[in-house]
Amino acid sequence: MPDGTIVLHAVHSDLEEIRAIYNEVIRNTTAVYHYDERTSEWMNDWFTTKQAGGLPLLVAKTNGAVSGFATYGQFRPWAGYLYSVEHSVHIHHQFRGRGISKLLLTELISEARKNQKHCMVAGIDADNAISISLHKKFGFTEAGHFKQVGYKFNRWLDLTFMQLLLDTPENP
Repeated sequence: MPDGTIVLHAVHSDLEEIRAIYNEVIRNTTAVYHYDERTSEWMNDWFTTKQAGGLPLLVAKTNGAVSGFATYGQFRPWAGYLYSVEHSVHIHHQFRGRGISKLLLTELISEARKNQKHCMVAGIDADNAISISLHKKFGFTEAGHFKQVGYKFNRWLDLTFMQLLLDTPENP
């Protein structure tokens, strides 16, 4: 575990630090294909929806500061996808490369198992070799590659889907 880093369930007071991380990712990377930064109001609604749906929102805290976050949501909004989730992991730019994403993904997979999920899906920009490598280390395999489905920073972007199959739920 990186020195001074712990993983916890996020609380409302973490939202501004989470928002700062997410907005930096939106502004400077192709990790998400959003153009517009998130407002405090958007984050509050997002957090409330996560809590109401029993969906995990984890934060890594390094010496008390939010250094990253991870979450998942239902893969698609239809009943037959109840056991499949799509997740995301984002790290504060000053903390990247320190193993925090490994900590968060470990805990997120544990949450998925605890919540009887069967399939975790990651949509990753195809040029993001670091994220693809991280997911492979956890047993994710490539499930699809979509060419030029995204557009950001004046260029077309390919998207790689990876998946991890977990134990079969007890009572599907």
